[in-house]
Amino acid sequence: MPSSLIRGKYVLCRSLNHQDIEVIDDGAIYQENGVIVDIGSHADLAAKYYPDQVLGSSEHIVLPGLINSHHHVGLTPLQLGSLDVPLEPWLANRIGDRAVDLYLDTLYSAFEMIESGVTTVQHLHDVLPDDPSQWHPAANQVIRAYQQIGMRVAYCFSMRVQNHAVYESNAEFVQQLPHEIASEISQLLKPREVPIQDYLDFFEQLWQSWGENQQSHVRLQLCPANLQWCSDDDFMAIQAQAKKLNVLVHMHLLETAYQKIHAHKRSGKTAVHHLDDLGFLGSHLTLAHGVWLTEADIERVAATKTRICHNASSNLRLQSGIAPLTEYLKRGVTVSMGIDEAGINDDRDMLQEMRLTLKLHRIPGIDESVPTTTQVFQMATEYGAKTTGFAREIGTLEVGKAADLVMMNWHHIAYPYLDRGVPLIDAILHRSRTSGVETVMVNGAVILNHGKFTNVDKAAVLQELAASLKVPLTANEQHRRGLAQQLVPHIKHYYEGWLNSHQPQPFYCQNSRF
Repeated sequence: MPSSLIRGKYVLCRSLNHQDIEVIDDGAIYQENGVIVDIGSHADLAAKYYPDQVLGSSEHIVLPGLINSHHHVGLTPLQLGSLDVPLEPWLANRIGDRAVDLYLDTLYSAFEMIESGVTTVQHLHDVLPDDPSQWHPAANQVIRAYQQIGMRVAYCFSMRVQNHAVYESNAEFVQQLPHEIASEISQLLKPREVPIQDYLDFFEQLWQSWGENQQSHVRLQLCPANLQWCSDDDFMAIQAQAKKLNVLVHMHLLETAYQKIHAHKRSGKTAVHHLDDLGFLGSHLTLAHGVWLTEADIERVAATKTRICHNASSNLRLQSGIAPLTEYLKRGVTVSMGIDEAGINDDRDMLQEMRLTLKLHRIPGIDESVPTTTQVFQMATEYGAKTTGFAREIGTLEVGKAADLVMMNWHHIAYPYLDRGVPLIDAILHRSRTSGVETVMVNGAVILNHGKFTNVDKAAVLQELAASLKVPLTANEQHRRGLAQQLVPHIKHYYEGWLNSHQPQPFYCQNSRF
């Protein structure tokens, strides 16, 4: 691997506190074998080292690679025909999604992520194939796509052991369906009723085949999909394996108000209280979404050092609510950021997601505490590194860490004018666009060079993906789509009255506590 001297008008190294960023004016980074050896002024480093290549210039800014800490698919649900509706019927509607080549699909979203400065992604594989013999090939397709393009990936697959249609057992729900579809829905759900041990055995095999989390670019995490989809015994088994293999855990929790109500029906407690009583909370665990927590829940999360992944776009698009980010930050919770299935623009633009997160939580009041640009930057870098399992290697630009970084041209931010009094981090978060991302480096290797991918032919991949989807839907796909259309009204009927029985009271914006 060639050594590099990377120059910038500004080199943004890391967040120092809620307000300040460590910045080196006219700075440079010297890396060898993917590791940052030195950081300082360009004049000093240029005189000291003789690199194989020089990147950047006095008209560039250099910052740590961004981290998308919660991601699912390539082609967005909207592209596949699922319109934005509340999560519960939305999940049922996605039964009708057509099959897409996993390798090509993964590359499709990787292109968009890298073009917006993302170097690392937490990929949650939502539904494994019905045939267990295809689990390993399916997971490998996803991981190898990231490996091919040069990104880092923390991969996990969702463990949904129960309640696949609604928040009660499959058998109980099927009994409520009309006779003409009950049998077919039962047959559709049956292959998904996989014992937790089968999932855990597969995870250990996959973990071993990908180097037991010792490879530079790949981490494996466990993923109980959500509280309603696993039993208490399942959580205990997952916790035991996490400790045995020393791996992190990533799960959805309290994404919707219906999930909050389900938790009370299940145990008479909040979901966070219940997981805490099980001993499941801790610094090994990241809770994605975390929209419907109470104040007491947030205190538990903070006390146990459990982490949160904020998903602003998804929460808005699926009417889930607005997560209490300011309350998390006040209590020192580590909060990362994820784009989920797709951002507010139906793409994977991390720069846009940062802006949305910054501006979504501006609570009215002159003296109200709101997220700062520095905190949002930290969510998308250093804190993302923690939740994805790469904290030792990435997230900040420091000597000894990996050379994962992004170079943007300063012109697209400052031209035709930018007042000198505007803080640098504010200028970047408010004004940077994907058009200004020129070069992306991972572990010292350039994977995007002046807007061109170095490892994969983007045009060829998109052409192959488009061609693969020009064929008509298969008979099975047509059948599933018809079943989804018949099922959705019954899903909606199942949840009728749930919110009426627990009238929300204001807590955080439009969210509530009981």
